[in-house]
Parts: sequence; C-alpha cells; structure tokens
Amino acid sequence: MTRYLIIDDEFMAHEIIKGYCDMLPSLQLIKNCYDALEAFEYLKTNSVDLIFLDLNMPKLKGFEFLRVLAKPPKVIVTTAYAEYALEGYELDIVDYLLKPFSFERFLKAVNKAIETPSTKSESIQTSTPSAPPPEQRIFLQSNKKHTQVIVNQIRYIEAAGNYCKIFVSGEMIMTRSKISDLLSQLPSADFLQVHKSFAVAVKHIQTIEGNRIFIGEHTIPIGKYYKANVNKLLRP
Repeated sequence: MTRYLIIDDEFMAHEIIKGYCDMLPSLQLIKNCYDALEAFEYLKTNSVDLIFLDLNMPKLKGFEFLRVLAKPPKVIVTTAYAEYALEGYELDIVDYLLKPFSFERFLKAVNKAIETPSTKSESIQTSTPSAPPPEQRIFLQSNKKHTQVIVNQIRYIEAAGNYCKIFVSGEMIMTRSKISDLLSQLPSADFLQVHKSFAVAVKHIQTIEGNRIFIGEHTIPIGKYYKANVNKLLRP
C-alpha cells in the first residue's frame, strides 16, 4: 500500500487527485494539507510514501518546502507552471504534472513513483543485504478498471490494433495502449521488442529457433528488422 499526502491550496485540486487515486486500490490517502507549513508540521511526526505537491502556495512555496525536508518522500509535482520543471528534476522529483492533467498522464506518473526505489528502501537493503528487492509493479487499464501487475510476471506483449494484450503468468490482460508506450514504462534491460507487434520478457524466453521464440506454450515471431536485437542475446 502506497500512503500519500496532497499539498495544494485549492480544494478542487484535492478532489481531482483523490478521485484519480480512488481508482487505484493500492493508494491510501493519509492527509489533505492546504499549505506547505501544515504539511511540514505533520511530517515532523508522521511519514508518507508519496506527496502530490503544488508549487504556488501562500506562506511557503512548494520547492522551498522540499528543501527544508530532511528526508523527503517521493514527490509528484502538480502545477500550472511549466517554467519550474527543470528545478523540480534537480530536486529529484518523480514527475511533473501540468494542470489540467488527464488520468492517463496521472497514471503514468504514479507508475513511475511505484517503480522508483526510495532512499528508505535502499537503506534497508544496505543494512539487510539478504532481503530480496521490492517487486516492481505497474497499473494496467482494462475494462474500465485498473489492474496492478507485478512486472516480472509479464511474459510477453502483443499489439492488437489500438490495444495490447499483456500475457501475465496465468492470465491475459487487454489494455488500450500502444506497445511503445507500454515498453516505456517497463525496465528496458528486461524487455525486448522482437517484432513490430511483439515484445518479450527476456527472463521468460525458453528457446529461440530460427525466427521464432518459445515462451511456455506460446510461439512469438521474430521480425526481420528486429533480428539484430535477438542476436545480441545469443552473443557470449
């Protein structure tokens, strides 16, 4: 469960963000703050995993607030001002959403936040090196709902017109998305496009024979222009 905080001086902004988050069952609202000083006082004695942060607020601006936090959590900026984007990335924010933003764009930012390891989790791994790394997860929209998927359980992806079929261990999920957009959300070292309509998870490849890849009972074709990508896997 990802525990989040909204910091914005506009009530409507809280309603929009909460409405989007309510469609994602793994997000839990912890507190609504209407200025950065209120959030600063709250975080002195409490912790959250993610902050949705507006920039132009009274008393203390958004980036000023970030600079005074000793150990800031993951941050997604939500603002109407594009000119501060560079400064935001210098402060290691996860993403920068320009108001008004669509749910699709919001979902992409949340997926990035879930995938990005936090400083806290890194320190835990350092102190207990035997602990397994956290599983990466993304949300996939299918049939008016959003399904959370463990990335390493995805076997392969097949493009089908304006949709993609994602074959996960034991099931298939159909989502309205381009294959290129899906691949941009997945770790490039783990997934390989092998055809204009197919991408595979490298770890799930069982055999490669001629222009075909075998994953379980599935056969995936290798496209002429993607053969070089596959050949790189075969080099010692």
